[in-house]
Amino acid sequence: MINDYVAGQADKRPWGDWAVIDAGPGFCVKRIRVIPGGILSLQRHRHRAEHWVIVAGVARVTRDAEVFDLTADQATYLKLGTVHRIANPGSEDLVFIEVQTGDELREDDIERLEDSYGRS
Repeated sequence: MINDYVAGQADKRPWGDWAVIDAGPGFCVKRIRVIPGGILSLQRHRHRAEHWVIVAGVARVTRDAEVFDLTADQATYLKLGTVHRIANPGSEDLVFIEVQTGDELREDDIERLEDSYGRS
């Protein structure tokens, strides 16, 4: 199993930021903050599934052909290969916990299909 994440690792992105809360063989737990109007790329992963639990704010989730909103104490599961994105349509920060599970947990396991910030 490959896991490039370590607890305490963090990064800023055009849409907000993330920090690793815990990581180990086959899993990574991140706290992710999306600023108002922020949107992550439409993407999929070849090596990991993700569970998202909303902590604060409103999340607009795309999961394959579905688009739906989640609020605090709601969650969704993204199985391996699911096309997905999350956006913050609200006026307050969106905060969620992401639990990644899989054989390879690396930032380069993001296949971006569409990106509002010009990243490939």
